[in-house]
Amino acid sequence: MGTAYTPGLKVSSGTTIQKQRRLPLKGEVLVKQGDKVTASTIVARTDIPGIIQTVKVAEILGLEPAEAIAALQVREGDQVTAGLLFAETKSFFGLIKTECKTPFSGTIELISPATGHVGVRQPSKPVEISAYINGTIAEVLPDEGVVVETYGALVQGIFGVGGERMGKLRVAVSSADEVLTSDHITDDHAGSVIVGGSGAAPDALRKASDIGAVGVVVGAIIDLDLVEYLGHDIGVAITGHEPINTTLILTEGFGSIAMAARTFKLLNTLEGRDVSINGATQIRAGVIRPEIIAPLADKPTAQDQADTGQRLDVGTSIRVIREPYFGRLGSVTKLPPELVEVESGAVVRILEARLQDGENVIVPRANVEIIEG
Repeated sequence: MGTAYTPGLKVSSGTTIQKQRRLPLKGEVLVKQGDKVTASTIVARTDIPGIIQTVKVAEILGLEPAEAIAALQVREGDQVTAGLLFAETKSFFGLIKTECKTPFSGTIELISPATGHVGVRQPSKPVEISAYINGTIAEVLPDEGVVVETYGALVQGIFGVGGERMGKLRVAVSSADEVLTSDHITDDHAGSVIVGGSGAAPDALRKASDIGAVGVVVGAIIDLDLVEYLGHDIGVAITGHEPINTTLILTEGFGSIAMAARTFKLLNTLEGRDVSINGATQIRAGVIRPEIIAPLADKPTAQDQADTGQRLDVGTSIRVIREPYFGRLGSVTKLPPELVEVESGAVVRILEARLQDGENVIVPRANVEIIEG
């Protein structure tokens, strides 16, 4: 039954990575298949139509709809700017004027004789998408986007906040169990992705944001510190759109958990390299993992690209994702085939594992995820 398991986090020193870069609406693709791109290369663009705002001309002028339309000084298709005179009326031999001016800039899209209202579509908003990673255009999606491919190191986290950013990776602590504090951060970290150990103190997150660091990667964080950093509690929907200056990625979970030694060691080998990060996380259907990607110049060998099989077997590295062993790492020692009734009363398949501290535990298979190599 090992092959029935859906693999979890990936921590790899070298793997082929593909990222789909798709526009929200059809537009123009600016590159072609085979092109070399950098993370900042704009690969596609489009325009998002502006919303239609209504100017209630009849009500503003105090006229019947037909009279208001007759008083208009604009027509459908006209470009208008905020403050432009739409219509005016005069009374008492021209001594009293009532004016209607548009508060919006845009294009006259609708004039309604039935209501005396005018619809102004605000200017469209240009949207551009970048390649996000250094690599090669593997596929062009006509009018929609591209697939960018690279070979590099990949570290997936368990949770993150903040969107896509690029910078040089800098390891600021000396061990995987060291907490990142403001003392570790200097002005030289501006524009970089800072790697800590077991967690990040609130003052470290504030300083990283203030100096312009693009990201912080640590093992875990106290949930209240995360709320303080964001300024609000986190919901259960997808993250990644928070209005923060510095993306935060957790590799292990919440609380005080040392970064996995394997992950910390890999990140140390990437010191000074350009990396792309994204804190977007979705833990329900359509799982999205936060990630750190470091494209590598070295050509992979056939063995480097060999499929690991993504199986749950004896010896597989795992992370427990439920209490009472949440966040702890280990390896599978046994995979009993029979169903077992657990404390909750459910009958499930279980596994036996040896955790990193040597403790042997029995957990439901659904309570762990594979750490891919």
